Amino acid sequence: MSLKAAASGLVVFLLSVQVVQGLDVWGVTCSSPEICAVKGSTVEISCSYTYPSTWKGSVNTVKKTFWFTKKKDGEPVDLTTVSEYAGRVEDRCGNNICTLRIRNLRESDSAEYMFRFITNQAGGTYSGSPGVTLSLTDTDLSVQVESKDSIRANLKCQSSCDLPGNDYVWYKNGGKIQTGTSSLQVDFNYLDSYSCALKGFEDSPSPSVCVTGQNSNTVTSIQGSICAPKGSSVDISCTYSSNDCITSKFWFSPKRSHQGQNPSQPEDLSEDSQYPGRVQILETERGRSTLRISDLRDSDSAQYLFTFKTPGFEWRSDLPGTTLTVTALQVQVINISYQNSNTLAELKCHSSCSPAGVSYVWFHNGEKVTQISTSSFEGWIQLTDMISCALEGHEAFSSPTVYAPKRPSVSVSVSGGIEEGNSVTLTCSSDANPAAEYKWHKGDNNGHLYYFNEGPQLVFSYIQSSDSARYYCAARNKLGGTASQSFRIDVKYPPKLPSVSARPSGEINEGRSVTRTCHSDANPAATYTWYKKNGNADLPPLSEGPQLVFSSIQSSDSGQYFCTAENKLGRRKSNYISFDVKYAPKLPSVSVSPSAEIKEGRSVTLTCSSDANPAANYTWYKENEDSPKASGQIFTITDIRAEHSGSYSCGAQNKLGRSNSTLHQIDVSGSMKSVAAGLITAVIVGIIFLIAFLLIRRKRSSKPTTEAGERPDNDAQVRMYDRPSAEVQNATPEPEAEVCYASVRFIKNQDDALYSNIKPAHLRRQKKDEKDTEEDVVYSTVTFKSHSATAESERHEAAEDPSALYSVVNKKPRVLT
Repeated sequence: MSLKAAASGLVVFLLSVQVVQGLDVWGVTCSSPEICAVKGSTVEISCSYTYPSTWKGSVNTVKKTFWFTKKKDGEPVDLTTVSEYAGRVEDRCGNNICTLRIRNLRESDSAEYMFRFITNQAGGTYSGSPGVTLSLTDTDLSVQVESKDSIRANLKCQSSCDLPGNDYVWYKNGGKIQTGTSSLQVDFNYLDSYSCALKGFEDSPSPSVCVTGQNSNTVTSIQGSICAPKGSSVDISCTYSSNDCITSKFWFSPKRSHQGQNPSQPEDLSEDSQYPGRVQILETERGRSTLRISDLRDSDSAQYLFTFKTPGFEWRSDLPGTTLTVTALQVQVINISYQNSNTLAELKCHSSCSPAGVSYVWFHNGEKVTQISTSSFEGWIQLTDMISCALEGHEAFSSPTVYAPKRPSVSVSVSGGIEEGNSVTLTCSSDANPAAEYKWHKGDNNGHLYYFNEGPQLVFSYIQSSDSARYYCAARNKLGGTASQSFRIDVKYPPKLPSVSARPSGEINEGRSVTRTCHSDANPAATYTWYKKNGNADLPPLSEGPQLVFSSIQSSDSGQYFCTAENKLGRRKSNYISFDVKYAPKLPSVSVSPSAEIKEGRSVTLTCSSDANPAANYTWYKENEDSPKASGQIFTITDIRAEHSGSYSCGAQNKLGRSNSTLHQIDVSGSMKSVAAGLITAVIVGIIFLIAFLLIRRKRSSKPTTEAGERPDNDAQVRMYDRPSAEVQNATPEPEAEVCYASVRFIKNQDDALYSNIKPAHLRRQKKDEKDTEEDVVYSTVTFKSHSATAESERHEAAEDPSALYSVVNKKPRVLT
């Protein structure tokens, strides 16, 4: 609770004048120019401020407010940055009113407090002066006996500070009796003692007073509170008196009594198990008792009270005793500035309660700094330096050392290995005081770092392959910072869907070199196998390795292929890829429908087929004719005639090449007239054979006498060959002779029709004598065909048949009688 003194009427009047100056002037108005407060209490100081809304033609706004008591280099020092006030001051502002609250007031807090605000305009600063003067006093409350008689007495609770409007707490024989004003009327009793305290400050009561002025039952603590460093010893004393015989007396702590077997009864501290060997009770003089606690611990922070008993009286424990605070010194970093690798540090040796009137010792890297004995340290330090402080005389109980973070280390926690989908946690730790703050950075493939996360732990609840990278953690506190070595996360994962690349790309032509490469993102690296789809459920592998190579691809390689990628974590199959090998037409084949005897007047269909990719275009040709007969795969002759007989072929062509079929012979059989003509021809041939036979007999019966050089007689010369030789074919016939050749073929099937073809031979002239008579040469061919005659024999009409019989007959013209 804050304690505020009333201001005089003159001061209030002056402040009121300042308040009515308006919002267009600079001003600071505080609630009271002077405040008196009790040490250890809390005080609030409030001020309001005004300023022009515009300044030098610009909008004027407040950007900073603060309180100060001192200046440094001519500039006010913000009270919140002063080490003596660390953790004890609070500045709250709103609606142009700012309130400074100071807790746990100390003697050193007695000062003049001034308020300052700064606007956004150059020169826009203003400080309230004079400020508010704070004066502190001990809890110097005392009980005064104003009047008394044989029955009653009037008591008054007084202080050196004027503390109007406060409530007071009254105690009788150590027990609380009521709360009220500073005055109390009591019944007169020689044994009773009284004490008072300000409400809210019951820890600082006045000394107990006997109304009679003689010895009565009293206990008075020498100190209301004591602050002692951890590990040291402390003496807590009190005075006591009684006009009766004291039967027992001891020290106790209410905190420890509540943990005893009988919480309602105080427990003698010398018998408490928490203090074995550490507690002594000293009686250096009559009516004075001292509790000494050595090797202080944090748990020793508590309130300690003294009590006694007489045969008819027990001192009650409502009155507070002495509050002990065991403090551990801490080095606070007040301000830091950096220059190169050095740091200019302003440090403060601080504790939760700073003992008054003590000197400090500073240690720099374990060495005592002799030139500093205050609670503040200012100097250049490096990242490796270590700083600590202690109370003089208690160097063995120095503060923890402060230092910049050491190089952090990174540990990994993972369930089941660093595999995709698992949980992985990285933990960064660094030895630092004050404790370090951590940030994580991730490195990319180019070695660049970028901020990733903050905090000592980096958690991947479901780690992905994309999380594979180098990670660094940086540890920093107010004294500096450093980074860890890189930590590599190598996430293992099964193969992803394989992809297939082609070389060369585009169309695949037969005979070219073709390579297909299978690739899959996997860790560890995948092994690859190639397959060709052929309808077999258990496909045999086609090739091992990432590449499928055809050094000279063939049309038979067309089909669907796929590759598999496999590592120890799994197996993945690629999508199907198709090989559509392009190639020039293969040798075409020709089929004829109907395949049986082709009769004149019917429809005949010739079909050309060739394996080609892309599909071939077809053209039909007839032997010895230059222009094509037709185009398209199918060639149809709807009304076939004898003149359609001959050898036909087809050509297949695409953009990669051309191929021609072999000749296919088409023979057209005639109607009944044709059959009759064939029979007549056969008869004529038979007659010719008969004549030839007669001539041969006649020649053999005559004398074959011929003079040397004389030409043989041509009357009845017959030459017969199994096959006409080149000599016979090329011999020049006599001018007057007529040469005939006959070829007879016998077919196996007697039911087949008999054909007779008689062809006049080409006329040959004797160039020696243009007047010689020119003889005709006639060839007669008789062919007996079977239905089993092959197409090959039909295609080669002009080829000579070894079974043909040729006869040549040279005749003279005769005169028939």
